[in-house]
Amino acid sequence: MKSFRTAILSTAFLAATSSFAWAEVKVVASIKPVHSLVASIMEGVGSPSLIVQGSASPHTYSLKPSQADELQNADVVFWVDHELEAFLEKPIETIATKAKSVELLDNDLIPKLPPRETGNFDAHDDEPVAEAGHDHGEEVDVHAWLDPQNALLMVAQIEKTLVEADPANAAKYTDNAVKLKADITALQTEIQTALEPTKGKGFIVFHDAYQYFEKRFGVTILGSITTSPEVMPGAERLTELKAKLTNLKASCVFAEPNFEPKLVNAIVEGTPAKTGTLDPEAAGIEEGPALYGNMMRGIATSIRDCLAQAS
Repeated sequence: MKSFRTAILSTAFLAATSSFAWAEVKVVASIKPVHSLVASIMEGVGSPSLIVQGSASPHTYSLKPSQADELQNADVVFWVDHELEAFLEKPIETIATKAKSVELLDNDLIPKLPPRETGNFDAHDDEPVAEAGHDHGEEVDVHAWLDPQNALLMVAQIEKTLVEADPANAAKYTDNAVKLKADITALQTEIQTALEPTKGKGFIVFHDAYQYFEKRFGVTILGSITTSPEVMPGAERLTELKAKLTNLKASCVFAEPNFEPKLVNAIVEGTPAKTGTLDPEAAGIEEGPALYGNMMRGIATSIRDCLAQAS
């Protein structure tokens, strides 16, 4: 009987210690591309929560009460930048008080590009006035994840944070990060090859979110409909772009899933330019570890196919 009780206690102890070792660290990610990188590194350990879900945009998002609860219980919060996810800035300070906040763009190793607000990227009087009390100094283009080299730097930062927050699962995080880095490196080569035929063919995008992609892969973006997606361009801007479309020799004009496609159709009407859709924040892609690769391939494929039609 004694040995039986000892066996039961030993089993209970092992179960308890196993449960403790694999206790899931509570992680929250702001947008789909960030969530995808975090989910890849956490595979086999746990799943991060995603704030901006479905086709919602971080530019216009409002936090839900259930998500406030997630922030309150979080151990780690990964987000990009106070400019992209402005709605998260105060909640992270006042609700996620016990969480480690990781602003992924706040990384000296990631080269920052300034917003383009001159020439064909000038939105004129359509730009919003900065909200009082939220001036953070020099603005940057926040879409850094669209360069795979920047994604690799984010992966390293995510891995380091998770290892520190949950050392019991450090080996798994590191193994996953090694695999993810290899996948992203191969992805960059794949996209470079796919876009080779597009060199020298110019196109116009809905908003100027693609500088990092453009510089990495050598595509030619001639202008944008607006520099700020939360503010729709006025009639003067649309008339100007329509007039410039032929002069710019733009082969394609790209819309985005979250924003009104009629604007793009109005610009290309009566011109030989083709239309397509780019999805820089993965609004139309299912969340999860595979999302980052699917998003990047989707952008490359849309550019390649539209420019091929326009040839």
